[in-house]
Amino acid sequence: MTDSSTALGRERAAVADACRRLGAEGLLIGTAGNVSVRVGERVAITATGAVLAELTADQVTVVDLDGKIVAGTLEPTSELDLHLGVYRRYGTGAVVHTHAPMATALSLVLDELPCVHYQLLTLGGTVRVAPYATFGTPELAESVLAALEGRSAALMANHGALTHAPTLDKAVEHALLLEWACGVYQHAAALGAPRVLDEQQQLAVIEAAIARNYGTTHPVPSAQEEQR
Repeated sequence: MTDSSTALGRERAAVADACRRLGAEGLLIGTAGNVSVRVGERVAITATGAVLAELTADQVTVVDLDGKIVAGTLEPTSELDLHLGVYRRYGTGAVVHTHAPMATALSLVLDELPCVHYQLLTLGGTVRVAPYATFGTPELAESVLAALEGRSAALMANHGALTHAPTLDKAVEHALLLEWACGVYQHAAALGAPRVLDEQQQLAVIEAAIARNYGTTHPVPSAQEEQR
């Protein structure tokens, strides 16, 4: 087995693992949704019709960036062009598309999910809602690609959500964060008009995160270092 095929085997297993995790978290149901990861000029992507919460590595197909199947025995997801479009335009490493309940619910009523919590800045801030188009069509792919400009997440009107990131783990974390934020917004909107972080407040968060290296662990300095 070549190094390339070994890597693809690992990535196919990783995609299956990601799908099972998303299913366990309630973001994937039945065959609805799709996940992919890019390895160089190839993409490991879920097969169409597969039950994602029970996905196995052999239900992940490998294609090149033109969509030609290079490994696997199953047809790839009908949203293949959408995934490939994200890779081509944004040079990302992984894509997660779900029909998560909170995200899908908000996609029915909002034109955008405003930045109501600073953690949304991880996704780029306000999350746009891509206009509706039939699944698997070039129109849907273009709509979502436009909504992703400057963002790592988008809602898809009357459909679901999509996130992308340099790694598969991070793309999954983005999907979970987006669903959490959608739930927070929905609960707040039921009580009143949610407050939105303005541009100055968002900038202050970014500056604080950079200064404090937010999101990473920090060892406690030794007594000797504190005395310096």
